[in-house]
Amino acid sequence: MVDWSPIAKVYDPLKAGSIDGTDVEPHDRAVWRAMGVRYKPNKGVVGDPLLTLFVARLNPQTTEDKLHQVFSKYGDIQRLRLVRDIVTGFSKGYAFIEYKEERSVVRARRDANKLVVDQHEVFVDFEQERTLKGWVPRRLGGGQGGKKESGQLRFGGRDRPFRKPINLGIGPIQERGGGGGGGRGEGVGQTRRERPGGPGPTQRRRVGQQRQER
Repeated sequence: MVDWSPIAKVYDPLKAGSIDGTDVEPHDRAVWRAMGVRYKPNKGVVGDPLLTLFVARLNPQTTEDKLHQVFSKYGDIQRLRLVRDIVTGFSKGYAFIEYKEERSVVRARRDANKLVVDQHEVFVDFEQERTLKGWVPRRLGGGQGGKKESGQLRFGGRDRPFRKPINLGIGPIQERGGGGGGGRGEGVGQTRRERPGGPGPTQRRRVGQQRQER
């Protein structure tokens, strides 16, 4: 039985860049960069990572007071940090909220995701930096989620979970990655596997046997 999960249990930049986690070659330069990084979480970050939520896609005008007002209804907040540019002081559009109790974290993650705050639909998930082994942030080519327009979609998270590979029962297919523009990064491997008239399971097994005999 193959142990498959739509959510990554360990962060692997190569898998994160693949819609079903089966890529064997990076499809964009950012994935290459992330694969070569040994990222260490910021030691200056305090608080319990297991009680901390990551809140993104915030309106640039949203303040700490507004976030506290919205998220305190899910439980008592221990600490709230709206990330700001160190030079301009402007919001970077995301924040970290630490609760005092685990049930508050669970409730806020469940109910506040896609909540509209100041005309922006926010994204809410558990903190990943200190809880997901191997984590690499977006600025270094990693992260999770993303928009098609960026050409750097990352899978295996709540926003964009892995899609179940159609060949899950017979082992992974090794295919070369495609270009890194927009939606191409999302669909290259999948399109090849789903194309009508493509190789069936028997043909794929023969190819694997031929590779082993070389």
